[in-house]
Amino acid sequence: MNRYIALQKIVELGSFSKAAQAMGYSQSAMSQMISSLEDEMSIKLINRFRTGAKLTLEGEELYPHIEKLIYQYYSVWEKTKEIKGLETGTIRMGTLASISAHWLPNLLKEFQEQYPGVEFVIHQGDYTSIYEWIKTGAIDFGFVNPKAVTGIETIVLKEGAMLAILPENHPLSLYDVIPLDLLASEPFILLEEGHYYEPLEAFRSIGTSPNIKYTIHDDYAIMTMVEAGLGVSILAELVLHRTNYKIKLCATKPPISRTIAIGYKDKSSLPIACKRFIELLRSHLDELP
Repeated sequence: MNRYIALQKIVELGSFSKAAQAMGYSQSAMSQMISSLEDEMSIKLINRFRTGAKLTLEGEELYPHIEKLIYQYYSVWEKTKEIKGLETGTIRMGTLASISAHWLPNLLKEFQEQYPGVEFVIHQGDYTSIYEWIKTGAIDFGFVNPKAVTGIETIVLKEGAMLAILPENHPLSLYDVIPLDLLASEPFILLEEGHYYEPLEAFRSIGTSPNIKYTIHDDYAIMTMVEAGLGVSILAELVLHRTNYKIKLCATKPPISRTIAIGYKDKSSLPIACKRFIELLRSHLDELP
């Protein structure tokens, strides 16, 4: 294929010497490759002039087919790289605690059964840190709320409820649906999610704000503190699955929900292993809590 690629470079630059320099060959080596190709085809492909080089009439007729051949050659190698990427690639993702606990285990298990050579590097964070990791290239993609990010591509996956959590014996635990203005006066334990947090937006929508006493970056620590009677909080329903804390879960009025999306800088630049994992994730959306 080097002979065809050499011919393409000569046509592109209009000169044997310039093409030789661009490809790192000597001019005589370039001439020998073209002569060999012409001998094999029994057709003269290039006319040489003192001012440069140009395709012959026969060469012009063949050249579109030669370009197509070169394109197919590169396509084969690109596909080869993709296949090797699935054998030895690395998936770097940013995730939220609730996603780590309740979505990823089964997805990772299924993916590893198909592609056992792929390595995962998983960073757990919040909307802001995950967004920053995507922007700086520290991760390939991450789970975000599309309302919390700008300047990246997103694919919305699911929308889930957020629930108020209270100690079991709290006076407001008698409510099945708690008005947010009643929660606003209680000691509030805030989950640190960066610059955007759905419950704070909900409080603002009714013209109030919570009485924040603690700010913590861990859903499970918040549940422990609520259980101990240190305050109330609002967490994603997803993270409240399969927990044994002595707490009461209640819907709020107005209701609060969060939207979870996959975010990345540019789909075309995602490694093939990441694309396959995202495809697997989207194929299981109906089964995910």
